[in-house]
Amino acid sequence: MSHPAHSVIVLDFETTGLSPNMGDRAIEIGAVKLVDGEISATFQRLMNPGVRISGFIESYTGISNAMLSQAESAAEVMAEFTDFIGDSPLVAHNASFDKRFLDAELERIDTRYGGQFACSMLIARRLIQDAPTHKLGDLVRFKQIENDGTFHRALADAQMTARLWLLMLDELNVAGVHNPSFALMQTIATTSKPSIPALLRRSAGLSATD
Repeated sequence: MSHPAHSVIVLDFETTGLSPNMGDRAIEIGAVKLVDGEISATFQRLMNPGVRISGFIESYTGISNAMLSQAESAAEVMAEFTDFIGDSPLVAHNASFDKRFLDAELERIDTRYGGQFACSMLIARRLIQDAPTHKLGDLVRFKQIENDGTFHRALADAQMTARLWLLMLDELNVAGVHNPSFALMQTIATTSKPSIPALLRRSAGLSATD
């Protein structure tokens, strides 16, 4: 049975840099659990990576070395987060970035995530083609998605990504694609832009016969 797209976990990492392969670490994780299109739980933790962060990252995120020195270790936080996500499908904006850090931090505690990932940025590029850019903040402004003005903090970004995800599901519903599966969202992410209308027509026909 295909998993419904309206029951997922949306996550976001703040990190010391761009790549765990270069030694960068996660310093904060935020996640929103959606069940039937409603937020049922959230998760937010600072995580002490055991290294100092740069002044740039401090000013970019508002997370200071002093805050991290008081935080739980990355290993403790990731063990908690593993319990939170289980094998639920995950969504992130620019998911390849977050997946790299998720995999790297889980590997440090000898754990793996066995579920599926979808990228809201790739999907938005195909479903919201008239947006000026597909950065999260620009999409939030373009679609007038509710936000509190906080950016580059993990839970705030996860909450905005969750609202963007639900908005795209609503727009699919208007287009006749009712109760889309998570697998369909993954397919949209990898379908060429010119092929999207035909894919949605086929999907609407399938949902009409469910």
